[in-house]
Amino acid sequence: MKIKIIKDGPYIVTGGIPLKESIITPKGQGYEYREGKTYPVMEQYSLCRCGKSKNHPFCDGSHVEDGFKGKERASKETYFERAVVYKGPDLDLIDDNRCGFARFCHTEMGTVWQLIEKSDDEYCRALAIKGASECPTGRLLAVAKEGYFYEEDHEPGIEVLQDPEKEVAAGLYVKGGIQIEGEDGFLYEVRNRALLCRCGRSRNKPFCDGMHVVVKFKED
Repeated sequence: MKIKIIKDGPYIVTGGIPLKESIITPKGQGYEYREGKTYPVMEQYSLCRCGKSKNHPFCDGSHVEDGFKGKERASKETYFERAVVYKGPDLDLIDDNRCGFARFCHTEMGTVWQLIEKSDDEYCRALAIKGASECPTGRLLAVAKEGYFYEEDHEPGIEVLQDPEKEVAAGLYVKGGIQIEGEDGFLYEVRNRALLCRCGRSRNKPFCDGMHVVVKFKED
């Protein structure tokens, strides 16, 4: 299973990786994922990276006509080389500052960073773990004082995110340790959670940085 980035072109997905749609949905003062459409299983397919396809989420060649420039600018350091640690009384939080504006870090009791400071409270601790582990970018990781990572073991798959609350189409949620290969052959660190840009406007390509909200990206 692999996602190969083509220079100024699409993501080529191989290995029969399941593809479906997930919808970021408000729930109380937080958020949840709701299932959308499921796509037929395909051994290989191409996903739009420029944001101009007329057949989202798939590539239709619009990047050529549009003159898309998809230069990768993301750090090639590992997660732990990039990240900082926030310490709480019963739980720590690792944060690499990659934000796709999915907002799962916002809960009814405050942000995950605020909850870490109150992690000796059982309810705040549980909300902090949930908020961190549902972030699609993989930015946040809740860690027990004994060193245990609270991380769900996702099955490999790609989820096309939709964000109707913000009236935009969001990134590609890559789950379950799928290899992402850059246009130059560089193998990005394999992660359980990663969020790829599909609006074409991220300043941290190939990863999402929330620009789809700024530019009001919508699917044709």
